[in-house]
Amino acid sequence: MRKFRIPNMSALLAFEAAARHESFTHAARELFLTESAVSRQIASLESNLGVRLFVRAKQRVVLTRAGKLYGTQVRRTLEQLDRDTLSIIAHGSGGGSLELAVLPTFASQWLIPRLKDFYERTPDVRVNMGARTDMFSFDESHFEAAIHYGQPTWPGTSSDYLFGEEVVPVCSPALLAKPVNKAHELLAYPLLHSTTRPDGWARWFDHSGIDDNLTMQGVRYELHTMLISAAAAGLGIALVPRFFVEGQLEQLGLVVPFAATTIADSAYYLVYPTELSHGRPLELFRTWLLEQASVYSGSPAR
Repeated sequence: MRKFRIPNMSALLAFEAAARHESFTHAARELFLTESAVSRQIASLESNLGVRLFVRAKQRVVLTRAGKLYGTQVRRTLEQLDRDTLSIIAHGSGGGSLELAVLPTFASQWLIPRLKDFYERTPDVRVNMGARTDMFSFDESHFEAAIHYGQPTWPGTSSDYLFGEEVVPVCSPALLAKPVNKAHELLAYPLLHSTTRPDGWARWFDHSGIDDNLTMQGVRYELHTMLISAAAAGLGIALVPRFFVEGQLEQLGLVVPFAATTIADSAYYLVYPTELSHGRPLELFRTWLLEQASVYSGSPAR
């Protein structure tokens, strides 16, 4: 039996919206209420808690320190409740869902084109995807697993190796003044870099025995889709994973100026909190993903 009375949902929704906007007017508009109704809900909440959540100054409201803290906690709780509700609806079909963080270009170019096969095998499980390019705390997010590029060193998680990354230079054919016969000739052109692979070009040239400060110069893009678009626009030469452009160079308006590829030291991994590893949606997706990775790389899954 609870010792304290939990505030009603209407009051919490009004407070969360007002805290997010720091405006009763905007909160009322979002919730299709009057401003006075929002004000009454928050006054009732403050009375119930015995804590002042807003400071009212003329036509403005400003969160107190307690209000900021409570606003963050309430928002997180409401988001979790929303996810739990969607999850239980999914369970009504006997399946479930998996919240997966993905690298955007990896998802669009490799994972999503294969996903129909997963749904045909397991029609009662759905994979919800959100983009993340850096490591994050699973405890502070709704994600249950992630596709990660790098090393298998993600605190508090288990990981499964998928495959390594073979990189290849690409550019617009209009960029090239003449055919490129040696790797060092690429240094005469602007190099386009990935912010998530900042030493990618340096490593690529190193494999050809070239050590030059020019390998680190050039503009940087966060997403490989940006790199590919920039290369197609004639802005320079990009170094991208081969599977991002394989079979569609002509369609993308790209050519490989020098046919030399390298295998990066890092690799793609499926990572997930160890305590969640026995959930049915994750188990089914993991088994399928490892199979697909093995077929793609031509080697047994690790």
